[in-house]
Amino acid sequence: MKHGAELPPLEIEVTRTLIVAGAIASRDYQDVHHDAESARRRGSPDIFMNILTTNGLVGRYITDHFGPGAVLRKVAIRLGAPNYPGDTMVLTGTVAEVEGGTVTVKVIGANGIGTHVSGTVTVTVPPGSAS
Repeated sequence: MKHGAELPPLEIEVTRTLIVAGAIASRDYQDVHHDAESARRRGSPDIFMNILTTNGLVGRYITDHFGPGAVLRKVAIRLGAPNYPGDTMVLTGTVAEVEGGTVTVKVIGANGIGTHVSGTVTVTVPPGSAS
């Protein structure tokens, strides 16, 4: 793995089920993540994905690439445009730093209205993992 290397993109269909299931799994019962009428009353066109689901999807993107022996050390993300049902989020990554067996990847997740998530993930990669 070299500085500047690009990870293959991962497309994730943003479904109503994914949004609701992610909110329930992370015990985020805020109505804007499962009740469309409540979300509209609060100014959103529909329910939207919570940050904990996004965080999990970013982690999955990295571990899917580096393999089951990879260990996430730090995930630092920032949300932007919401993920609404019916859209597709495309995660992309670029290696920002390599130090021994530790790799830092700059990650961006974009959807139809802009950048949903951006940040960095630091991962320890065992020898012989994906590159």
